Amino acid sequence: MAWTALLRRLGRAAPVPRLAAIFISPAAGEPMEAPASVQAIAGKGLAGDRYSLATGHWHPVESCEVTLISEHDLRLAQRRLPVAVDRGQHRRNLVVSGIRTRDLEGRRFRIGGAGFEYLKPRPPCGYINQVTGENMARALGRNSGVCLRVLTGGLIRVGDPVLIEPPDRT
Repeated sequence: MAWTALLRRLGRAAPVPRLAAIFISPAAGEPMEAPASVQAIAGKGLAGDRYSLATGHWHPVESCEVTLISEHDLRLAQRRLPVAVDRGQHRRNLVVSGIRTRDLEGRRFRIGGAGFEYLKPRPPCGYINQVTGENMARALGRNSGVCLRVLTGGLIRVGDPVLIEPPDRT
């Protein structure tokens, strides 16, 4: 039984998923910065981030506008290997709480003033190990985050709720 269904049966409301952290970096390999807010740009990514600036380390066909990971997935990574993840060492842009990454699969959702769409899982590459100096790729494993597309631009802030749109029934 899903966690939220169990909570409903017990008469408790499920926690509202929230944006727990934002991380951007101006170029590949540069340290991650943790702003309290950032502008999401439709079709581009996050303002000031390597993905939107095309200064990241990736293949153009495999690129992501924005990457996202859940606190749940980061806890799993820390159980696998003792790696630091509190300052963006995982190299993902957005960290969400109160929801598992897989619950966003195939969905559209809003965070603050921006609309996003889940695209695909984002497996870690060996480059992340060079940047972190740890075996981050192994620690993250299959729970390494996902790629998102920015559908509508807008300001997002740490603490904003993650509002999942109903599935398209067409």
